[in-house]
Amino acid sequence: MISSFFGKTKPINYIVLSVFLVLFYGLFQILQIHGSGKNLSIPLEVLTLGTLILTIFVINQIIKTEKVTEFSSYAMLFFVLLLVAFSNILKDKNAIFASFFLLLAIWRLLAVRSIKNVKHKIFDASFLICVASLFYDWAIVFLILVFVVINVYDRKTVKNWIVPLIAMFTVFVLTFGITRLFGISDFYQLHYRFSFGFLQDGLFSQKGVLLSLIYLSLLGALASLVFLQVRRKGGGRLVPLRILFLAFILGAIFSFLTQNGTATILITFFPAAVFLTNFLETIKRPRIKELVLAACIVVPVLLFVQSLNQ
Repeated sequence: MISSFFGKTKPINYIVLSVFLVLFYGLFQILQIHGSGKNLSIPLEVLTLGTLILTIFVINQIIKTEKVTEFSSYAMLFFVLLLVAFSNILKDKNAIFASFFLLLAIWRLLAVRSIKNVKHKIFDASFLICVASLFYDWAIVFLILVFVVINVYDRKTVKNWIVPLIAMFTVFVLTFGITRLFGISDFYQLHYRFSFGFLQDGLFSQKGVLLSLIYLSLLGALASLVFLQVRRKGGGRLVPLRILFLAFILGAIFSFLTQNGTATILITFFPAAVFLTNFLETIKRPRIKELVLAACIVVPVLLFVQSLNQ
């Protein structure tokens, strides 16, 4: 039942997940108001929710165009379920916006595989990563992914290696002009501090850190199983999955570099959703696939309920 519904790619799948996300986000915010008594900024909440819904749409388009999984709605489903499991992420708007721009950057990097307009795609990806760093300074580490992609697909073109620097300079000039206009001349000194979150006292006693470590460990093991299956089947999916796995690793590092790591782990959700989907596709027996999907739905809901009691 579940696998047959989300195994399709009809608009109804996107609508169902979007409606569920709206209801879940609304419930979470109501519970937050009840628990803390703080007032919400309605325009900011609408913008944040719109970003999350747009993220689901972008994930669907990446799956459709880059073919990192079979064309289904499973990746969108897993992304939403991970949001439910790590519901505290919804408190951090910067993490949501940074992750959205990083997702767009990853999409542009995956598109380099076609070897068409390589410099434009590299510039776009680098530009988007630099924009993401305006929300979280350590997001800049994803530029490593840009240089890895250049090395994989078109290392001989010298201009490709210079393009990320041009993108960085472009964002710097635009940001410098805007901050000067609004009288925030010390923005760079205040924002780009690059402090090490994992060095702070009591990091591992923080709420959600243990869950993040378990999640990252399980996904790392699952990704290894997926790579073994993909190597046997072939089909040209291996290199894009390696790029996504590097994005997953960088996202994990990013989450421990930042002071609010349990929120910035959001950037790992798309690569994780792709690997979970690839793993699910290896299950041939419908009954087992249904049981796995049911477990993937029940566990995040239980984690969400547990988080409410803490």
